Amino acid sequence: MTAYLDHASTTPLRPEALDALVAASAGGGGNPSSLHSAGRRARAAVEESREALAAALGARPAEVVWTSGGTESDNLALKGLYRARREADPRRRRLLVGAAEHHAVLDCAQWLAAHEGAQLELLPVDATGRTDLAALEAALAGRADEVALVSLMWANNEVGTLQPVAQAADLAHAAGVPLHTDAVQAVGHVPVDFAASGADLLSLSAHKFGGPVGSGALLVRRGTALVPLQHGGGQELGVRSGTLDAAGARATAAALQAAVADLPQEARRLAGLRDRLLAGLREGVPGTRVRGAAPGPDPLAGRLPGNAHVTVEGCQGDSLTYLLDAAGVECSTGSACQAGVPQPSHVLLAMGLGEEEAAGALRFSLGWSSTGADVDAALAALGPAVERARRADASRTARARRRRAPAGALSTGGAA
Repeated sequence: MTAYLDHASTTPLRPEALDALVAASAGGGGNPSSLHSAGRRARAAVEESREALAAALGARPAEVVWTSGGTESDNLALKGLYRARREADPRRRRLLVGAAEHHAVLDCAQWLAAHEGAQLELLPVDATGRTDLAALEAALAGRADEVALVSLMWANNEVGTLQPVAQAADLAHAAGVPLHTDAVQAVGHVPVDFAASGADLLSLSAHKFGGPVGSGALLVRRGTALVPLQHGGGQELGVRSGTLDAAGARATAAALQAAVADLPQEARRLAGLRDRLLAGLREGVPGTRVRGAAPGPDPLAGRLPGNAHVTVEGCQGDSLTYLLDAAGVECSTGSACQAGVPQPSHVLLAMGLGEEEAAGALRFSLGWSSTGADVDAALAALGPAVERARRADASRTARARRRRAPAGALSTGGAA
């Protein structure tokens, strides 16, 4: 039986979401923009789901813009806000972005720098992955009239560290600058209140909390101007044209309602499993170091309750994931959004790790379907996997040294 410990990549569909998806899909269809009965039923499903999503996240229904998921939401937020701010004031070219952001934010910001004249400035993080607010304050001081936006994620997708979003929003607003937060990893796992956070835009993706892949939303505070990325029928207040997915909206809202209904209790359960996993790794696998904010007594503070991120000395994380997969344990080295290309994590490098140390990263992420048996399976499999990976790495190192050694250097006589 497989132990699935990669919920941060995609969480299995919740039963409530599946029921909603099937019921909505079997209801005869209908385009929510059509005026006939089927269209009106689809529109009602969309709007009821919008209201449910908003209620779960401390937002107004009119602030919910349906999207296809986190990547689209991040791109709409950054590109749409940057262009709107530049149109209002051409001086606003600076983008202040956390150095440990998801690539959906980082790559978007880099694209704006390469193609639209933006000046990207990365905000440093400390050894736990938490963004330095003093650096943000310094970046805003004196030249705030040149800043288009600040983007700071709510929870880091690799090491699980929670970010000081509300404090960052206060600093940004004091300088007259809007703030976007990528809350893809946070929504459904820790309390998220859009109004209380002070953020002007917030991205979320349904498949991270048990909803369907391909559904998501961008929360847009009233009065925040966005230039749309795509044009067509003018759906979603003209911000995001395209036929709305009524069934996806239903399933997204159902998944989120289920996730937040027992969030404190579920957070304690997951934090307990996480802490047992981390304790077993530290005890059973020498050279293991926990990364991210230290777990504390409050499962909703500091880091995501279901995130267990470690680096294993003397191992390559990608090799370990293959070995663990062969043993029936599914985890990852970090973000699953890098097209399967092994490379040192930019998050760990920003936290001060060297490339060799960062290469030994493993991320175990738990979710609503995780059990103690999953943790037991991971602990049973990891020790043998690490031993095998270290032997293979030592063998590769020895072969490389022999290839580099000058002729005769290895034949010095005597028995070693």
